[in-house]
Amino acid sequence: MSSLNDKLAAALSSREKRRIRRRLPVSASPVLPSADFTSNDYLSLATSSTLRTAFQSALSTAPKILGSGGSRLLVPTPAHVALENRLERFFGAEKALLFNSGFDANVAFFSAIPQPGDVILYDEHIHASVHDGMGASRVDPSSLIKFSHNSVAALKRSLRKLLHERDDLRDGRASAFVAVESLYSMDGTFAPLHEIVHCVEELLPRNNGYVIVDEAHATGIYGPQGRGMVAALGLEGRVLARLHTFGKALAGSGAAILTTELIRDYLLNYGRPLIYTTTLTYANIIGVECAFDMLENGSAEVLALHLLDLSRYFLELLRPHLQSAPPELLCLPGHLRTDDHKDSTNSSSDPSFPPPTPIIPLLTPHPHSLAAHLASLPQPLFTKAITWPTVPVGTSRVRVCLHAGHTRDDVKKLVDGIVDWVQAWVAREKEVERQWLDVAEGEGVGVWMESKL
Repeated sequence: MSSLNDKLAAALSSREKRRIRRRLPVSASPVLPSADFTSNDYLSLATSSTLRTAFQSALSTAPKILGSGGSRLLVPTPAHVALENRLERFFGAEKALLFNSGFDANVAFFSAIPQPGDVILYDEHIHASVHDGMGASRVDPSSLIKFSHNSVAALKRSLRKLLHERDDLRDGRASAFVAVESLYSMDGTFAPLHEIVHCVEELLPRNNGYVIVDEAHATGIYGPQGRGMVAALGLEGRVLARLHTFGKALAGSGAAILTTELIRDYLLNYGRPLIYTTTLTYANIIGVECAFDMLENGSAEVLALHLLDLSRYFLELLRPHLQSAPPELLCLPGHLRTDDHKDSTNSSSDPSFPPPTPIIPLLTPHPHSLAAHLASLPQPLFTKAITWPTVPVGTSRVRVCLHAGHTRDDVKKLVDGIVDWVQAWVAREKEVERQWLDVAEGEGVGVWMESKL
């Protein structure tokens, strides 16, 4: 094992030197909800007394709560079937299929559904799970085509090139899949879904173009009753599949793909992450049902509206301070630098699009320093430094995630902590520059005196 150990240790050491080695977060005490600006608990349902009480009550009356018995294909699970039926009604979908996670769902779909000879076009910021699914698919690697983030023009160019080169795409014998996220987890950007769907329908009129939308970070927050951005834009009947996860805003575990009956049946037969694993426990299913109760009765919508108001407030407080900060030290991404809510990569004509986002990246080449400063405050604030390979080289950031459980005072403390860090960094830089000038001037005088001797 010595050779293996040496290779593994060398790889980890290399990441350590580049400050990109991943570690599990450690805290001496539980993180207070008011101090948590890093988790994906957008609606603060993980700490909701309402959801907790409903969950405990449901557990006390449920016939089964422990385990699940095995794979969905091994044992009957009526609670899972009931949840899928509910999801179909709630989302207005033909069929729903549960998975243990969004990652599993994406791997299952993209490894199984695209057929040999098909092509997959994907946004350059698409989730790692889609990459893993595509890598395990039967699609030729040359037919996995990346397009610039949220660029409908780039998508059109790629599709037109493919149509020019391939008869089977023009006549409908091959299919083109387009993979996007409605809300991107590291950037807080929204896909121009309406324009993407229109582009695919226009260029592939033989109905062999399919859009797949990952709604993981939009579920529970956007659209009627938290149904996501596809529903918000009325595109339910124009996308092939939607992925909704339960582990973020809904404080649960698992995910569901909403799609056609044929694709559901195919995934039951060929989706390896579904077939060869024990399914979600009954307790998981009960928790998700309780969260959907809150979506349907409107109580979650109140939380979502407060969350989006906090997003506006955070940016209103922070932007004026960043105007005087060195942009190479700290800045917001382009789509968040002004308050007109327009994304330069987005061609939507809807003045309300894109909406506020709870995901706000603070771009800085020193993300570890900023995150450490916020965690060292008298009332610690917990954020996460994000670097390559999670995000592209040169786009390191501290990823701020706002929650419905935050108050305006919590948000102000966060902004104050960010501003303190900027001011302290700039002051140190000025002091170093002053000392360097003093040394340089001193050396200059010494050289002049030597020349006179």
